[in-house]
Amino acid sequence: MPADPPSPPALRASDADRDRVAELLSVAVADGRLDPVEFDERLAAALAARTIDALAPLTTDLIAVPGRDGARTPPFAGTPAAELLVIKERHGSVRRDGRWTLPRRLALRTAWCDVTLDLTSAVRSAPELVIELRVNGGNVELILAPGMVVDANELSVRHSSLAISRDAGDDTPETLYVRLVGRMRHGLLDTRWQAPRRAP
Repeated sequence: MPADPPSPPALRASDADRDRVAELLSVAVADGRLDPVEFDERLAAALAARTIDALAPLTTDLIAVPGRDGARTPPFAGTPAAELLVIKERHGSVRRDGRWTLPRRLALRTAWCDVTLDLTSAVRSAPELVIELRVNGGNVELILAPGMVVDANELSVRHSSLAISRDAGDDTPETLYVRLVGRMRHGLLDTRWQAPRRAP
């Protein structure tokens, strides 16, 4: 009796595959479908996953049936560039400033580096910006314009220092809601407000 043919090898997961799953998990924790502990557990599993089969169970219960209200994008369908910007860096520095276009979601994935995000002159694409942090060590500075409001209630921190004010304290009408989600370990996060620089 002939032996069964060998099963095909499991498909290896790419960085892009892991990033898409991490983005879906970030959306789920932001809208309350995952609590922060579940998010951390699944995110760690996603980062360690080597195959597509290992990634799939992490989001199966987060994707609605197509055609129903609230249907979610499948985790491997891709994310439009305008929706998500991923910044990755290790043992270096990152600075975004000037007239750059803000995505709807910004994923900050850094380890032991300094990050400066200057939003004062940035072009806003939506009334809300979600910054998903996965920061291990280093400093993160947010430079904000009056009228920007920060909400860090969904940010999980451990062995870190936060210096976050909700707003500029000058009763400026709200123009951009900045929501911080995800986690920070062994880092420092600081916010400060300044007026946008005027072109000469």
